[in-house]
Amino acid sequence: MKKKVYIVILMFLGILFSSEAIAQEIETPAQDVNVDDLGTVTDEFQEYFFEALKQKAIENYEKAIVALQKCESLQPENAVIHFELGKNYNALEKYEQAIPSLQKANRLKPNQEWVLVELMDAFHDARDYEQAILIAEKLLPFNSKYNENLADILFESKQYDALLSLLDKLDSELGLTEYRTGLRQQIYALTDNTPAQIQVLLDAIKLNPENERNYLNLIFVYSEQDMQKEAFETAKNMEKIFPTSKVVHLALYKFHLDSGETKAALNSMKLILEAEEIDPESKFKVLNDFLLFVNENPSYEDELLEVAEMFSKSESSPEIYQRFGEYYLKKNQKEKALGYFELGIEKNLDNFDLLRNTLLLQLDLSKLDNALKLSDKAIEIFPAQPILYLIKGAALNKKKEFTEAAEILTFGLDYLIDNQIMTAEFYDQLSITYTGLGNAEKAIEFNEKAAEIKKSQN
Repeated sequence: MKKKVYIVILMFLGILFSSEAIAQEIETPAQDVNVDDLGTVTDEFQEYFFEALKQKAIENYEKAIVALQKCESLQPENAVIHFELGKNYNALEKYEQAIPSLQKANRLKPNQEWVLVELMDAFHDARDYEQAILIAEKLLPFNSKYNENLADILFESKQYDALLSLLDKLDSELGLTEYRTGLRQQIYALTDNTPAQIQVLLDAIKLNPENERNYLNLIFVYSEQDMQKEAFETAKNMEKIFPTSKVVHLALYKFHLDSGETKAALNSMKLILEAEEIDPESKFKVLNDFLLFVNENPSYEDELLEVAEMFSKSESSPEIYQRFGEYYLKKNQKEKALGYFELGIEKNLDNFDLLRNTLLLQLDLSKLDNALKLSDKAIEIFPAQPILYLIKGAALNKKKEFTEAAEILTFGLDYLIDNQIMTAEFYDQLSITYTGLGNAEKAIEFNEKAAEIKKSQN
């Protein structure tokens, strides 16, 4: 069976809307009570009440509650006071206190929309979904918009069958909407109902053929199910409908790569890397796919460098070379790894980890002149990092420049703090240095010091 085509669409748009995003989309506006609802009150009551409103306005909810409690002592049966108490407790996420206050407001002034909305929100935030559902149903006679709140609560409480029935009813009465279609997509994805998921995406495309997201989500579902023909046809259809779209190439480049159409794949990748509307993480995943391709097809190394350069410029992200270098280093392809590390250093000399890794690899591959030049630059930028002196000293030892090696290694030792392993490495290098200088006594001394530390570490 042909390998699945895994597409990076999800990283850019996502097949699923988060429940938080849906909640924001349907969030009900803040309810404010009309002061006229207070009824006949004393001057003292008004003073406390307006103090409460002032404190709530500056988000000082604890002080607002204190003022409202004074109002309550004056008029314990005033529904507005209990409503305001509930709102302030809600703001403090003290739902166990907010709910009784709002329930009392509802008893004192039954069937008020502004009270019911706040009570529904309190039950919802307290995760008492059954009560939240009951309140949402009571709100439906006021306005059909509360169906969306009801749908959201049913979704969060995982009552998918009830939610689908509600969506069917609303679609029948009001026609399809993107919001409800999005909920269906989530439900079918979460319940692994792929045929229904595909159908709802096809319906969504019919509902709004100008929405790129639905095409991309459909391509992803087809790809996940190894329905490559359908996925590619959808991608090509999307390209016809959106001829200037660069997002579609998040799907197309993968098909082109798998089909051996490298030129077309490269063209798609370049379009992706140039697109401002595509996020950096998705771009990096595209580059990573091409990196894997080049690893099996080394003749395209120059093209990889070209697209990496594009990414580095468009996203101001020279770290891409470091990632490529680390990839090849894990595969023990040290020369390739070093090439990418050095490209990264050219653009980002202040990256200490990249500096250290580049120097260690230069030393390992006996690129001694390069290591010495780079270590000098590194020490200027990071003068208190002992490993830089160690690397330079080791490079000087390899070049048999022992006098300078002794100086730099001794200097670097002053920066070591509680690092026994690195101290032993310094002593090893100093032993080599003094052997080269013909000072056998000091060479033996440093060799024994190194051996003693290594013994204590085992």
